[in-house]
Amino acid sequence: MDCQRCGACCAHYRVSFYWAEGNDAPGGHVPVELTEPLTPHLRCMRGTSSGTPHCAALRGEVGVSVGCTIYTQRPSTCHEVQVGDAQCLKARAHHGIT
Repeated sequence: MDCQRCGACCAHYRVSFYWAEGNDAPGGHVPVELTEPLTPHLRCMRGTSSGTPHCAALRGEVGVSVGCTIYTQRPSTCHEVQVGDAQCLKARAHHGIT
């Protein structure tokens, strides 16, 4: 299952990244209105720092059909997760996705 149908990672992990990736910093690209401060140097995607994470940029139903509304502007953390890697499989298992 590819990321456009899955979305488990986006609804399982806190998506944190260096603050300067926000589009309010020179060269930043992540829409700051979809983020929240985490520490003085880190931000996270809104909705991912709760007990039941769900990224504010994720649309659709996890495991059925999803899409990232900021895919081309997503943070570096999102680029690091690969289909089928350990993080992916852990998130899929949490959501009951094989």
